[in-house]
Amino acid sequence: MVEQFAAGDYDVIVVGAGHAGCEAALATSRMGQKTLLITISIDMVAFMPCNPSIGGPAKGVVVREIDALGGEMGVNIDKTYIQMRMLNVGKGPAVRALRAQADKEAYARTMRQTVEAQENLDLRQGIVSDLVVEEGQCRGVITETGAVFRSQAVILTVGTAARGEIIIGDLKYSSGPNNSQAATELTKNLAEKYGFDIVRFKTGTPPRVAKDSVDYDQTSIQPGDETPHHFSFLSDDEDYLPADEQIPCWLTYTNEGTHEIIRENLDRAPMFTGIVDGVGARYCPSIEDKIVRFADKDKHQLFLEPEGRYTNEIYVQGLSTSMPEEVQEAMIHSIKGLEKARIMRDGYAIEYDVVRPNQLKMTFETKHIDNLYTAGQTNGTSGYEEAAGQGLYAGINAALKIQGKDPFIIGRDEAYIGVMVDDLVTKGTTEPYRLLTSRAEYRLLLRHDNADLRLTEYGRQLGLVTDERYQRYLFEQNAVMSELNRLQTTRLKPTAELQAYLEDKGSSRLKDGILAADLLKRPELKITDILKFAPSDTDYPHEVWDQVEIQVKYAGYIEKAQRNVDKLHRMESKVIPEDIDWDAIEGIATEARQRLAEIGPRTLAQASRVSGVNPADISILAVYLQSGKVKRRV
Repeated sequence: MVEQFAAGDYDVIVVGAGHAGCEAALATSRMGQKTLLITISIDMVAFMPCNPSIGGPAKGVVVREIDALGGEMGVNIDKTYIQMRMLNVGKGPAVRALRAQADKEAYARTMRQTVEAQENLDLRQGIVSDLVVEEGQCRGVITETGAVFRSQAVILTVGTAARGEIIIGDLKYSSGPNNSQAATELTKNLAEKYGFDIVRFKTGTPPRVAKDSVDYDQTSIQPGDETPHHFSFLSDDEDYLPADEQIPCWLTYTNEGTHEIIRENLDRAPMFTGIVDGVGARYCPSIEDKIVRFADKDKHQLFLEPEGRYTNEIYVQGLSTSMPEEVQEAMIHSIKGLEKARIMRDGYAIEYDVVRPNQLKMTFETKHIDNLYTAGQTNGTSGYEEAAGQGLYAGINAALKIQGKDPFIIGRDEAYIGVMVDDLVTKGTTEPYRLLTSRAEYRLLLRHDNADLRLTEYGRQLGLVTDERYQRYLFEQNAVMSELNRLQTTRLKPTAELQAYLEDKGSSRLKDGILAADLLKRPELKITDILKFAPSDTDYPHEVWDQVEIQVKYAGYIEKAQRNVDKLHRMESKVIPEDIDWDAIEGIATEARQRLAEIGPRTLAQASRVSGVNPADISILAVYLQSGKVKRRV
């Protein structure tokens, strides 16, 4: 038994310095709380153990939301990307998604520098093995060396290091991501000592190959965009890397030869031999799982993604595997462009502990122990972006509780972060959770372009949005409103010049004058077309014009979505007492009663989203709440 000793006092302790931990610690320290960020290895702060990228569908919007609230991920990737692309540009604004290839070493280094420079924040290396719990409240952590750090709140963001085990073929050994040290005692104590329901999840990563061993003539180049893009609202167009300074990715495919190698070795695949115990994600299967599940497909696309500007490693996205090493070698060499590729790192699967998220309150504080919060992959999610959003959210709420202020609860209609929080707490997850646009019923309102309009005011109230950020936000908001008003009041006459221009654009001629905003609603016309005939006195940045165009073109859809949100708000206003006696409500189905008691929804709207609760149960609950005779637990 290691002798314990007092090591320091803090307001908040964050355990784990991955993407969730960094955002949590930066948020609490920026909100004035003395914070300790303790991690197994300082060398792995904000490390990217899987794909070297940030963003994509739904995820990219989360990064913008983090940025609008005053978080760091968007700022950091804008400093360290090697390629930037806007996805789904041919589709509507609700599904457009920004994605950046990161220089993974620069990303981690830059985030660490930000953490180390932050006032009120100490970064320390150590392995947390237990909690300090007094009278049902978390009051600190204990490390393997016996150091006792005390605090008013603790946030656990331990990720895949939590009793992590790496699997390659028949080999299975204790390890965190990328062969780092695992944390073996903390989640074990959460289960055995404190009664948390802990489950095992699995994720995986593909082999990395040497970029100088790839035959790029056999692949298709995937260059970055020339048009400037940013994740952070603080970034400027002049800082955007020219296309010729960005590093391209390349596209290739598996083939029947690859598939045959996999089929011949399925008896050696850990996921089929029983070595893998954890549950993996259906939406991100390993290559061997793809071959079994999609047997009719003759190929699967693979993206060759550089891991940085000054490294020789290429990430083979789409080839996640835990096959034996020699099978991975054969698979790689069967693929066009990779026939002579040298593997630098093997692909592997990793199993780890997860705290079932239905054990959390909407603030991410645990129901079992007060002042203890969890975030990131600890909550059963996957992805750097999901983790960062949760870390920021948990950090904000921990700081607010210490300050004696109301919690920060963000709605499903306000942010993808709100969708994720509600999904995890209300529905739970049986596999690694990933944000998808389809999960957001109000996705037309939760766009890449308007995250600042949705969330900057919240960030300002929380003390996380700087004066500079806030002034830029106000400028953009005022500019958009001014231009919308101008276009809605400017009437264009059917001049010969305008009529000829419309014909050239394949648009019908005008029979009479028309408001500029109404002309912009035509699908074949863009804001740049309208400005030729209704020029502005001000040269606004393109973000302003993008926002104006979207608000005009999609006004009807946005109004319809907003009406649905108004209905949601009426249900959200019907609050359910925390100590309601669910057994006293007659007529609710047994399964619904059990699930409601387990989740403890805050509002009627949240209750309606609990799995196993049907509309009839909600109707009965609504009438019961309206009666005013709610029985409380004794």
